[in-house]
Amino acid sequence: MTRVWEQLSLLRPGWMDLLEILIVAFLLYRILVVIQRTRAMQILLGVVLLAFAYGAARVLDLILIRTILETVFQYGAIAALVVFQPELRAALARLGRSRMLRVFQRLEGVKVAEEIVEAAQRLSRARHGAIIAIEQAVGLAEYAETGSPLEARVSADLLATIFTPYSPLHDGAVIISGDRIIAAGAILPLTQSTVLDRSLGTRHRAALGLSEETDALVVVVSEETAQISLAHGGHLERDIPPERLREVLLGALPGSDALVRSASTP
Repeated sequence: MTRVWEQLSLLRPGWMDLLEILIVAFLLYRILVVIQRTRAMQILLGVVLLAFAYGAARVLDLILIRTILETVFQYGAIAALVVFQPELRAALARLGRSRMLRVFQRLEGVKVAEEIVEAAQRLSRARHGAIIAIEQAVGLAEYAETGSPLEARVSADLLATIFTPYSPLHDGAVIISGDRIIAAGAILPLTQSTVLDRSLGTRHRAALGLSEETDALVVVVSEETAQISLAHGGHLERDIPPERLREVLLGALPGSDALVRSASTP
């Protein structure tokens, strides 16, 4: 009787068990946020289907299928490290930008925003077309793979140089993650929505397309009108002044909004 009671007591979770469940649930949620709308989500769904197939094979005693799937799962961990390498790298980088560490990134966020605004102003004055995608919660690794990889700190000089006409990378998009430029010359998806304004070119349509598929901020400089536009959440804000662009970036980059509020507090 005592043994039965001890076994039943395992079904009554204590507060430490509840804490562990909450931590695991939060980690799973963050993983799903990182991999949503990427190749990793499709691969994860494939793994889930294989797991269901393995369970069915055990229930139905399908020895051959079960043996094959057991072999696949045995080496699956190594294969996952290779397949998910871009997503794992992006996840670790995003962990470094978590709220707990933002206190160390406030000045960095302000500097990145200022460099982007300065670059947009220079490009606008020179009438050089540009498109700059700024990563938020949803990773942009799969889009970065379509361009030339870079690992450089964000600077107005570098951005202005990349979008100089006739340079090898000026036609594509620059992708920024944190304080780093991770790719240039990247190809972004065009919007699938009906665009009534015929004056919008390929850059604006690509900015809208990326903002529809992810939560990225996309800055566009038009070479025809020299206007600076900002796409976010499937909407395009056209001809915005530098002050407005700075305000949006400071509110989006990690920690920078908190610094602005603290600096303005008497």
